[in-house]
Amino acid sequence: MNTFFVYICPYFLPDMQHVILTFVFYVLVIARLISVFISAANERKLKKIGAVEYGKGNSLLLVVAHFAYYIAAVTEGSLQGAFFYDGLSYLGLAIYAFSIVMLYYVIYTIRYVWTVKLIIAPQAHHVINKSPLFKYIKHPNYFLNIIPELIGFALFFHAWITLIAGMIIYLVPLAVRIRQEETVMKAHFSEY
Repeated sequence: MNTFFVYICPYFLPDMQHVILTFVFYVLVIARLISVFISAANERKLKKIGAVEYGKGNSLLLVVAHFAYYIAAVTEGSLQGAFFYDGLSYLGLAIYAFSIVMLYYVIYTIRYVWTVKLIIAPQAHHVINKSPLFKYIKHPNYFLNIIPELIGFALFFHAWITLIAGMIIYLVPLAVRIRQEETVMKAHFSEY
């Protein structure tokens, strides 16, 4: 039996690593897509209790930029052969995995008020999160989820043009979102 593994495993193991890497990547992408449904469900609940959306135009721009970034990274990677089972892809996957974990931690932490849009619930329903995560990192959803997500996704596909040009383009509406969020939160919550 040991002889079997000595001869077979050196050939099987790299293929198994590829399968695992690809599987983990798709699981993470599906987890990211599920977060969009969580956002939509939360948005419906918030609007039923009188929540107001701010910065609609910029939110739409962010959604388009996010979708375009993903398409650009996949396209650029596909033109190069995609799924490069190397150190850079492993690094990209690790960064992407970190971002998805942080996304779900943020969702867990702020629960029903988390959406991809800038929606403020009435004060009776919208509690300011004062956990250490939000105390020390002003916008963890952007700095620990979105930016690492985009970096990891591009690195996974070796999509250097997307990483550089796409990130520069994406950072414009993201900076606008952060300014809008700061303004709206300060206007509605004195403890912010």
